Amino acid sequence: MALVITLLLAGAILLLLETVLPGMIAGIVGGCCLIAGVIVGYVEFGPAIGTWILFGTVAFVIAGFCVWAKYFPESRFGRAFISKNVVGEINTEQPELLHQTGTAFTQLRPSGTALIDGRRVDVVTEGPLIEKGASIKVVAIEGMRVVVRENKTA
Repeated sequence: MALVITLLLAGAILLLLETVLPGMIAGIVGGCCLIAGVIVGYVEFGPAIGTWILFGTVAFVIAGFCVWAKYFPESRFGRAFISKNVVGEINTEQPELLHQTGTAFTQLRPSGTALIDGRRVDVVTEGPLIEKGASIKVVAIEGMRVVVRENKTA
């Protein structure tokens, strides 16, 4: 009985240590200890008690994972392993361009580049081809897409 309990406890501790130790060695050895504990339970106590040990081990592993997944990320120790910082901002939205006018820097068929307020901006036309050098007006901003049409009033 002591060997079964020792193997199961060692397996549980090693699985817990796997969260902070690199290399998956502790997790693999811990899983092997759990399996060995169940096998020794079957050998020493027979199929009835061995099955109870198996079900208990599986239930403990599932419950332990659920508790770990709920509480570890927010714990003081867990926060040391989880980055909450934003690495960079890509600034894809450009709402300030809406209703601005500019010039087609390249031929827009239907996408290309335009000069708007002295900046080169990737744009997409509403439909028809717009020749290089034509006056354009921004009619919509759809996430990263800047939608333009030819400005006939210019």
